[in-house]
Amino acid sequence: MKKIRYGMIGGGEGSLIGPVHRMAARLDALCELVSGAFSSNPEISRLTGTREALNEARIYDSWQEMIIAESALPDEIRPHFITIVTPNHLHYGPAKMALEAGFHVICDKPLCLSVTEALDLQETVDRTGKLFCLTHNYTGYPMVKAARNMVLSGEIGKTRKVIVQYLQGWLSTPLEKSGNRQAEWRSDPARAGIAGAMADIGTHAFNLAEYVTGEEVVSLSAELHRVVAGRMLDDDGTVSLTFGNNISGTLLASQVATGEENNLSIRIYGEDGALIWRQMEPNTLIHLRSDAPVQVIRTGTSFAVTGLPAFMHTRLPAGHPEGFIEAFGNLYRNFAMHIKAVNDGQKPDPAADYPGIKEGVRGMKFLEAVVSSSRNGSTTTGL
Repeated sequence: MKKIRYGMIGGGEGSLIGPVHRMAARLDALCELVSGAFSSNPEISRLTGTREALNEARIYDSWQEMIIAESALPDEIRPHFITIVTPNHLHYGPAKMALEAGFHVICDKPLCLSVTEALDLQETVDRTGKLFCLTHNYTGYPMVKAARNMVLSGEIGKTRKVIVQYLQGWLSTPLEKSGNRQAEWRSDPARAGIAGAMADIGTHAFNLAEYVTGEEVVSLSAELHRVVAGRMLDDDGTVSLTFGNNISGTLLASQVATGEENNLSIRIYGEDGALIWRQMEPNTLIHLRSDAPVQVIRTGTSFAVTGLPAFMHTRLPAGHPEGFIEAFGNLYRNFAMHIKAVNDGQKPDPAADYPGIKEGVRGMKFLEAVVSSSRNGSTTTGL
């Protein structure tokens, strides 16, 4: 298989997520970075591109320049897709321009800054026919695939309750005032958008809950807090959720949970059993039952129970831990496989899934509903 070529917007020196994307893209040797506008600072962009061994002529000073120049290249060398790894306010513009220039797109979450922008991007995806991946990377873990398969196949009976949380402690102090770039833009409404912690990590928890259960949230009631004095956006929040089929749930998202690292977890309770998955122990899925002992399911085992999706997204024999980069890599692999299938005129394998534009719109509707509910002290419906 010829490598799927891509260009990157953002992710220059000092970026957290840019190098993660590049590592994930390299993991299966399916994708090749060929161009980039890695920073609004031309020096940083060129330094990053040089370290990635790119042709100097394909390292750009701006994302607009990059998209225009790369779209004019011959088909045999132009990128198949563009990856966008910028702060939130620079998702919409580059994504729309890239799609309209004929590129498929991978974009960091949240999709953009508003539902209006999200719906416009959805229309652009539909109109151009291009593929779109939103990097809710936690859906790439094999045991998340297993949990979804077990829920949808009725292994725990009808779902009754969902408890999902994402707890971090890194913003327990006003880190944004110390020169920390990651904290600065996440605390700035002009760059982060209408929400802080809820946009940064709450959207991951929301997406995970809808993905594993296969149900959409239809209403919610939220309470957001700015715990650290002087902070302009929420750093802590609690959301009461109602899913379809009368399933209740709770979502916690906090970046002021002192001492926490990346404590993302989900518990799904059904009539006949329950499932528990924790991101910091990603190779373990716990299956609770009322009529049998607790079952501990491990990555690389029990495929008769966990199903084909878990098998497809497991890379190593049982007992060899697979983590964050591998899960992220699964999204890049699946996206590359879809591009190849489209190029070959074939139907992509539905088991090679990834979050798309629909999930991006869902995330923005969630954020606007949460902010509205918290501000007005009311329940928001019609998500």
